[in-house]
Amino acid sequence: MLEVKELHQHYGSSHTLRGISLQVKQGECLALLGRNGVGKTTLLKCLMGVLPVSTGAVVFDGKTVTNLPPHHRAKAGIAYVPQGRDIFARLTVEENLLMGMATLPAKRAHTIKAEIVELFPVLKDMLQRRGGDLSGGQQQQLAIARALLAEPKLIIFDEPTEGIQPSIIKDIGRVISMLRQRGDIGIILCEQYFDFARELADQFIVLSRGEVVAAGAQDTMDSDDVKRHLAV
Repeated sequence: MLEVKELHQHYGSSHTLRGISLQVKQGECLALLGRNGVGKTTLLKCLMGVLPVSTGAVVFDGKTVTNLPPHHRAKAGIAYVPQGRDIFARLTVEENLLMGMATLPAKRAHTIKAEIVELFPVLKDMLQRRGGDLSGGQQQQLAIARALLAEPKLIIFDEPTEGIQPSIIKDIGRVISMLRQRGDIGIILCEQYFDFARELADQFIVLSRGEVVAAGAQDTMDSDDVKRHLAV
Protein backbone atom coordinates (compact mmCIF):
# COMPACT_ATOMS: atom_id res chain seq x y z
CA MET A 1 0.00 0.00 0.00
CA LEU A 2 2.82 2.43 0.91
CA GLU A 3 6.43 2.14 -0.15
CA VAL A 4 9.14 4.66 0.65
CA LYS A 5 12.39 4.28 -1.29
CA GLU A 6 15.70 5.80 -0.17
CA LEU A 7 14.13 9.03 1.01
CA HIS A 8 16.45 11.95 1.83
CA GLN A 9 15.41 15.34 3.12
CA HIS A 10 17.35 18.50 3.87
CA TYR A 11 16.39 21.51 5.96
CA GLY A 12 18.81 24.21 4.92
CA SER A 13 22.26 22.72 5.39
CA SER A 14 20.97 20.00 7.74
CA HIS A 15 20.57 16.48 6.33
CA THR A 16 17.46 15.58 8.33
CA LEU A 17 16.50 12.23 6.74
CA ARG A 18 19.08 9.82 5.38
CA GLY A 19 18.00 7.10 3.00
CA ILE A 20 14.76 6.05 4.71
CA SER A 21 13.03 3.03 3.17
CA LEU A 22 9.90 1.34 4.50
CA GLN A 23 6.77 -0.52 3.47
CA VAL A 24 3.26 -0.65 4.92
CA LYS A 25 0.88 -3.35 3.72
CA GLN A 26 -2.91 -3.28 3.82
CA GLY A 27 -4.10 -4.40 7.25
CA GLU A 28 -0.65 -3.92 8.79
CA CYS A 29 0.54 -1.56 11.52
CA LEU A 30 4.07 -0.18 11.26
CA ALA A 31 5.50 1.41 14.42
CA LEU A 32 7.93 4.26 13.85
CA LEU A 33 9.99 4.70 17.01
CA GLY A 34 12.68 7.10 18.14
CA ARG A 35 13.56 9.83 20.61
CA ASN A 36 12.51 13.44 20.14
CA GLY A 37 14.38 15.19 17.35
CA VAL A 38 15.46 12.12 15.35
CA GLY A 39 13.27 12.90 12.33
CA LYS A 40 10.02 11.02 12.99
CA THR A 41 7.64 13.94 12.43
CA THR A 42 9.77 15.20 9.53
CA LEU A 43 9.36 11.82 7.86
CA LEU A 44 5.60 11.84 8.39
CA LYS A 45 5.31 15.34 6.96
CA CYS A 46 7.26 14.20 3.91
CA LEU A 47 4.82 11.31 3.49
CA MET A 48 1.93 13.79 3.60
CA GLY A 49 3.60 16.28 1.26
CA VAL A 50 3.83 19.01 3.88
CA LEU A 51 7.62 18.99 3.51
CA PRO A 52 9.50 18.42 0.23
CA VAL A 53 11.93 15.54 -0.17
CA SER A 54 15.41 15.99 -1.62
CA THR A 55 15.67 12.59 -3.29
CA GLY A 56 13.86 9.28 -3.12
CA ALA A 57 10.31 8.21 -3.84
CA VAL A 58 6.98 7.80 -2.07
CA VAL A 59 4.65 5.29 -3.74
CA PHE A 60 1.08 4.93 -2.50
CA ASP A 61 -1.42 2.41 -3.79
CA GLY A 62 0.77 1.73 -6.82
CA LYS A 63 1.20 5.40 -7.80
CA THR A 64 4.16 7.69 -7.23
CA VAL A 65 3.02 10.61 -5.05
CA THR A 66 6.44 12.04 -4.19
CA ASN A 67 5.66 15.50 -5.56
CA LEU A 68 1.91 15.64 -4.96
CA PRO A 69 0.57 18.33 -2.58
CA PRO A 70 -1.06 17.27 0.71
CA HIS A 71 -4.68 17.64 -0.45
CA HIS A 72 -4.07 15.29 -3.37
CA ARG A 73 -2.58 12.70 -1.02
CA ALA A 74 -5.55 13.09 1.31
CA LYS A 75 -7.92 12.57 -1.59
CA ALA A 76 -5.92 9.47 -2.62
CA GLY A 77 -6.62 7.99 0.81
CA ILE A 78 -3.91 9.07 3.27
CA ALA A 79 -5.13 10.49 6.59
CA TYR A 80 -2.91 12.18 9.16
CA VAL A 81 -3.50 12.64 12.89
CA PRO A 82 -0.81 15.24 13.67
CA GLN A 83 1.20 15.65 16.83
CA GLY A 84 -0.58 18.21 18.98
CA ARG A 85 -3.95 17.27 17.42
CA ASP A 86 -4.49 20.52 15.42
CA ILE A 87 -8.26 20.52 15.72
CA PHE A 88 -10.17 23.69 14.82
CA ALA A 89 -10.58 25.28 18.24
CA ARG A 90 -13.36 27.73 17.30
CA LEU A 91 -15.44 25.19 15.39
CA THR A 92 -17.80 22.82 17.13
CA VAL A 93 -17.03 19.14 17.48
CA GLU A 94 -19.61 18.43 14.77
CA GLU A 95 -18.04 21.00 12.42
CA ASN A 96 -14.59 19.52 13.03
CA LEU A 97 -15.92 16.08 12.13
CA LEU A 98 -17.55 17.39 8.96
CA MET A 99 -14.21 18.91 7.94
CA GLY A 100 -12.79 15.40 7.95
CA MET A 101 -14.99 14.52 4.98
CA ALA A 102 -13.85 17.41 2.80
CA THR A 103 -12.18 15.08 0.29
CA LEU A 104 -15.25 12.86 -0.16
CA PRO A 105 -17.91 13.31 -2.87
CA ALA A 106 -20.56 15.85 -1.86
CA LYS A 107 -23.28 13.23 -1.41
CA ARG A 108 -21.22 11.49 1.29
CA ALA A 109 -19.67 14.54 2.92
CA HIS A 110 -22.59 15.82 4.98
CA THR A 111 -23.52 12.85 7.19
CA ILE A 112 -21.29 11.82 10.08
CA LYS A 113 -21.13 8.05 10.28
CA ALA A 114 -22.55 6.89 13.60
CA GLU A 115 -20.05 4.04 13.87
CA ILE A 116 -17.14 6.49 13.87
CA VAL A 117 -18.53 8.53 16.74
CA GLU A 118 -19.41 5.30 18.54
CA LEU A 119 -15.68 4.57 18.76
CA PHE A 120 -15.37 7.57 21.09
CA PRO A 121 -18.67 7.83 23.01
CA VAL A 122 -17.58 11.01 24.82
CA LEU A 123 -17.89 12.93 21.53
CA LYS A 124 -21.57 12.06 21.10
CA ASP A 125 -22.54 14.36 23.95
CA MET A 126 -20.24 17.19 22.84
CA LEU A 127 -21.19 17.73 19.21
CA GLN A 128 -22.17 21.36 19.79
CA ARG A 129 -19.24 22.25 22.03
CA ARG A 130 -16.30 24.15 20.60
CA GLY A 131 -13.24 22.04 19.95
CA GLY A 132 -11.09 24.35 22.03
CA ASP A 133 -13.23 23.64 25.11
CA LEU A 134 -12.37 19.93 25.08
CA SER A 135 -9.60 18.42 27.17
CA GLY A 136 -6.39 17.32 25.48
CA GLY A 137 -7.50 13.70 25.50
CA GLN A 138 -10.90 14.55 24.08
CA GLN A 139 -9.27 16.64 21.34
CA GLN A 140 -7.08 13.66 20.44
CA GLN A 141 -10.15 11.46 20.12
CA LEU A 142 -11.77 14.14 17.95
CA ALA A 143 -8.69 14.31 15.71
CA ILE A 144 -8.73 10.53 15.22
CA ALA A 145 -12.47 10.44 14.51
CA ARG A 146 -12.06 13.31 12.01
CA ALA A 147 -9.31 11.40 10.19
CA LEU A 148 -11.37 8.19 10.04
CA LEU A 149 -14.31 10.03 8.50
CA ALA A 150 -12.14 10.63 5.43
CA GLU A 151 -12.39 6.85 4.79
CA PRO A 152 -8.62 6.49 4.43
CA LYS A 153 -6.67 3.56 3.05
CA LEU A 154 -3.72 4.57 5.23
CA ILE A 155 -3.83 6.45 8.52
CA ILE A 156 -0.79 8.04 10.16
CA PHE A 157 -0.72 8.67 13.92
CA ASP A 158 1.96 11.09 15.13
CA GLU A 159 2.54 10.35 18.84
CA PRO A 160 -1.15 9.95 19.75
CA THR A 161 -0.38 9.22 23.42
CA GLU A 162 1.64 12.38 24.06
CA GLY A 163 0.27 14.25 27.08
CA ILE A 164 -2.82 12.03 27.28
CA GLN A 165 -4.26 10.51 30.46
CA PRO A 166 -3.97 6.71 30.81
CA SER A 167 -7.70 6.00 30.43
CA ILE A 168 -7.82 7.71 27.03
CA ILE A 169 -4.55 6.06 25.97
CA LYS A 170 -6.38 2.75 26.44
CA ASP A 171 -9.25 4.00 24.26
CA ILE A 172 -6.82 5.07 21.54
CA GLY A 173 -5.07 1.72 21.70
CA ARG A 174 -8.42 -0.05 21.43
CA VAL A 175 -9.32 1.88 18.27
CA ILE A 176 -5.93 1.27 16.62
CA SER A 177 -6.22 -2.44 17.45
CA MET A 178 -9.73 -2.53 15.95
CA LEU A 179 -8.51 -0.86 12.74
CA ARG A 180 -5.66 -3.34 12.48
CA GLN A 181 -7.98 -6.31 12.98
CA ARG A 182 -10.40 -4.95 10.39
CA GLY A 183 -7.69 -5.58 7.83
CA ASP A 184 -8.60 -3.01 5.17
CA ILE A 185 -6.41 -0.10 6.26
CA GLY A 186 -2.68 0.47 6.66
CA ILE A 187 -1.43 2.14 9.84
CA ILE A 188 1.71 4.06 10.71
CA LEU A 189 2.05 4.59 14.46
CA CYS A 190 4.75 7.09 15.42
CA GLU A 191 5.65 6.66 19.09
CA GLN A 192 8.30 7.21 21.73
CA TYR A 193 6.92 4.45 23.95
CA PHE A 194 7.85 0.94 22.89
CA ASP A 195 5.48 -0.78 25.32
CA PHE A 196 2.43 0.91 23.78
CA ALA A 197 3.54 0.24 20.21
CA ARG A 198 4.53 -3.37 20.94
CA GLU A 199 0.91 -4.30 21.65
CA LEU A 200 -0.30 -2.94 18.31
CA ALA A 201 2.36 -3.12 15.62
CA ASP A 202 3.31 -5.87 13.16
CA GLN A 203 6.52 -4.20 11.98
CA PHE A 204 8.95 -1.78 13.64
CA ILE A 205 11.38 0.86 12.43
CA VAL A 206 13.63 2.74 14.85
CA LEU A 207 15.15 6.07 13.80
CA SER A 208 18.21 7.81 15.17
CA ARG A 209 19.71 10.98 13.68
CA GLY A 210 17.51 10.71 10.63
CA GLU A 211 18.32 7.14 9.64
CA VAL A 212 17.01 3.67 10.34
CA VAL A 213 19.06 1.93 13.06
CA ALA A 214 16.78 -1.07 13.65
CA ALA A 215 13.88 -2.65 11.79
CA GLY A 216 11.95 -5.88 11.72
CA ALA A 217 8.82 -7.82 12.60
CA GLN A 218 7.46 -7.69 16.14
CA ASP A 219 8.73 -11.14 17.07
CA THR A 220 12.26 -10.37 15.88
CA MET A 221 12.76 -7.09 17.73
CA ASP A 222 15.00 -7.11 20.80
CA SER A 223 13.17 -5.08 23.44
CA ASP A 224 16.33 -4.03 25.26
CA ASP A 225 17.99 -2.93 22.03
CA VAL A 226 14.95 -0.87 20.98
CA LYS A 227 14.64 0.74 24.40
CA ARG A 228 18.33 1.65 24.29
CA HIS A 229 17.63 3.72 21.18
CA LEU A 230 14.64 5.35 22.87
CA ALA A 231 16.38 6.20 26.15
CA VAL A 232 17.19 9.87 26.69
